[in-house]
Amino acid sequence: METVLVVGAGQSGFGVATSLRDKGFDGRVVLIGDEPGLPYQRPPLSKGYLAGTAGDAQLRLRPEDFFAEKGIELIPGRVASVDRDGAKVVLEDGSAHEYDHLVLATGAANRVLPVPGSTLDGVFTLRTKDDADVLRAALENAENVVVVGGGFIGLEFAAHAGRPVTIVEAQDRLMARVATPEVSAYFAALHEGAGHTILLGKGVAALHGDGRVAEVELSDGGRLPADLVLVGVGVEPRTRLAEEAGLAVANGVVVDEHLRTSDPKISAVGDCANFPCVQAGTATRLESVQNAVDQGRAAAAAIAGEPAPYDSLPWFWTDQLGAKLQIAGILTGAEKVVVTGDREGGKFSVLSFRDGVLAGVESVNRPPDHIAARRLFAADPAPRFETLEANGFDLKATFAATRG
Repeated sequence: METVLVVGAGQSGFGVATSLRDKGFDGRVVLIGDEPGLPYQRPPLSKGYLAGTAGDAQLRLRPEDFFAEKGIELIPGRVASVDRDGAKVVLEDGSAHEYDHLVLATGAANRVLPVPGSTLDGVFTLRTKDDADVLRAALENAENVVVVGGGFIGLEFAAHAGRPVTIVEAQDRLMARVATPEVSAYFAALHEGAGHTILLGKGVAALHGDGRVAEVELSDGGRLPADLVLVGVGVEPRTRLAEEAGLAVANGVVVDEHLRTSDPKISAVGDCANFPCVQAGTATRLESVQNAVDQGRAAAAAIAGEPAPYDSLPWFWTDQLGAKLQIAGILTGAEKVVVTGDREGGKFSVLSFRDGVLAGVESVNRPPDHIAARRLFAADPAPRFETLEANGFDLKATFAATRG
């Protein structure tokens, strides 16, 4: 019986396993996860779960009986090595598991703040349910909260912390890696309106305290009192297994359009995979639920004998202080933007163009725009600036015109 072994029980690994069954694969499907319990989703950890409005049941991807019904074997444990010659993986407990096809869905790990004091008590990162549990408990008694990093995780934490926090960001604006200046400015005003302090263009030089953090020293010499520090300065793909197995690695595990690695018996998906992105026009590694889910399906289809080039449209979202930001497409390299809607009223979209073609759309509290943008991108090719201009930059009207 053919065996597909999936290392990593997060969103992407879970997607591979379930999609194999959906495709009619009748061999063994084994899902190895390095966290205890059932596979769960991570987005609520920095939102409802942190705020206490979502519990364990809302985190689980499926109940326990689902896996038995689908014939998906769950094995808890951490993989120590991949033996490509023997077509098996070895766990840290010494047990070995053979495979006919291996899928690496190892995800990413939080970057550590490379400064003195980063290991003091009271300094946290947020990636797992255990992280969220410890952080939520620590928040109850925290008085001076500092967030290092103004990306999605740091800002979502700030939005759900239930108290004013200080956000320290080394770039000159929030969410600089993923959003346009127009959207960054809107969310900065939103957080400041909620009582948060935002310090831009400032790095962290050190964390001070006697066993427990008490102060954050900034790169300009300033100091902030702090008894809780959340570090959200990005992630690194978890590629150790791939590297030690001799697979090609470059900002993630390198895969082709079918998500196959340099070894045709091994695929890689999700946050750890560096794949040829059609929308970006170059090799890209994406950190999003959409990418994890869609790559899981695509890898499963290839394994099941139905390969198709992976070309899913990237999209992302974040919820902060009552505002939902939805992004469709890739904004990198855009040279022109157009803002539509009511920015002052908190319902607007930003259209980004690269080489005269629509490259990405950010929608704040305008779900219909987001849906229309995804439909426009799916229609292929994406509309040019002149086409949208002729329709008043109305995404729904432009989609209707392209269909007409």
